[in-house]
Order: sequence, then C-alpha cells, then structure tokens
Amino acid sequence: MTVKHTSSERMRQLVDWSSALWAGLIAGIVFFLLCFFMVPYFAGGNGWMMVRLIASIVLGSDVLAPPATFDGAIFTVALVTHFSLSMSFSLTVAYVLHRGGLITGIAGGALFGFALYAINFYTLTLLFPWFFGYRSFPMILAHVLFGALCGGLYESFEVEEFESLPAEEEATA
Repeated sequence: MTVKHTSSERMRQLVDWSSALWAGLIAGIVFFLLCFFMVPYFAGGNGWMMVRLIASIVLGSDVLAPPATFDGAIFTVALVTHFSLSMSFSLTVAYVLHRGGLITGIAGGALFGFALYAINFYTLTLLFPWFFGYRSFPMILAHVLFGALCGGLYESFEVEEFESLPAEEEATA
C-alpha cells in the first residue's frame, strides 16, 4: 500500500516479520493441538496418528504403521516439520495481507487456510497418497482456524512501519 504523507513524499508499508513469526508460532501451536485432540475425536484414531502423519512428510509412509503411539524421534521430526511449515505459511500470510487490517487478516487468513487444506489434501496427495484418508471436515476446520488465527494475530501484533519510496518508484506507484 502506498501512503501519501506530504505532497512530495510517498510511503510504503513494510512487513513486520517478527510479528509474522510470532503469529505463526501461536497459530501453529493451536493447529497442532487441534490436530492432536479434535481431529481424532471427530474422525477416529488417536493424536499420535496425527503426529505420525506430519512426520511422514519427511520420513515417508513407514512411520504410519501401527501402533500409533509415542515415539520421541517421530515426535521431534513432526514438531520440526510442523513448525517449519507454520512459520513459512505465516510469513506468506503476512506478506500478502500486511496492509489490510484486522478484519482482512482474519478473513484473508481463513481463505488462505482453506487454500492450504485444498493444496494439502487434493494436490499433495499425488506425492503423499496416505493423506487422502484424512480429507474431512475437522481437517478443513483446523486449516481455516489456523489461517484466521495467523492473519488475525499478525495484524494484532504488527507494528506499522513505513519507508519512503525512491523518486523512480513514485512515478510507477
């Protein structure tokens, strides 16, 4: 967004990357807990199956074999994978929505979360066919809530900063 402060100076709003990372961390924690408790409650199975599903992105489908119980190495891989993805997604949400305000952050984030669900469960199933079985309303809801929370938290935490546009950018802005 370009903001005109004086008749001769034009400004551009900067992305607050620190706020984006905090929003991604918090939204990632909520998403992880939703996947651990809510999705198995409504869709069947247990939370450790969801942990193994996340770890399978890196380790492959062999980690999905029963029993779906706690395994320290699998849990660590799942956490690193999950939070790496959460942070990446939150940076994307911040970059796209940083000029919009709280309502845009929440609504745009929710749409982003829905798009992530569609990509994860309708496109990436070509690479990870075992994700196909997790297409469900609870997973849609978890992704939409992740996006809405990520966008809303980013807008709540954001410290608005602006920079002056160089003269050559003023003509094109």
